[in-house]
Amino acid sequence: MCGEHLPFPTAERLLKQYQPDLTVESAGLGALVGKGADERATHVALDHNLSLDGHIARQVTGRMCREYDLILAMEKRHIHALCDIAPEMRGKVMLFGHWDNEREIPDPYRKSREAFEAVYTLLDQSARQWAQALKAQQG
Repeated sequence: MCGEHLPFPTAERLLKQYQPDLTVESAGLGALVGKGADERATHVALDHNLSLDGHIARQVTGRMCREYDLILAMEKRHIHALCDIAPEMRGKVMLFGHWDNEREIPDPYRKSREAFEAVYTLLDQSARQWAQALKAQQG
């Protein structure tokens, strides 16, 4: 996962919840390195029985990207930025909202709680769709 604030740590934890046998980690292009998850993101996640405890923001690196088979980004601009960092990533960077008509998922940072709730719903839907697609691929 690439990014920070609500979408990325939440997406990481949701995908781990729905597909526990996967190695899933998040990092950001403009990460608040060393910081925990946003307080509003933490509260919204807890309202849905999802813990963001222990999340520590990291800055994404080309080396980090090369270690994974699939990189999921929230917005198309993230895909372009990742491919600038590591051009060999082309073809294995996709939108987290890929299975929902290539939906981009916005970061509700500094927005209302309602915005965080709306984004949580999108993340949950996309995480379920990715888990289903990855399970089907595994056979």
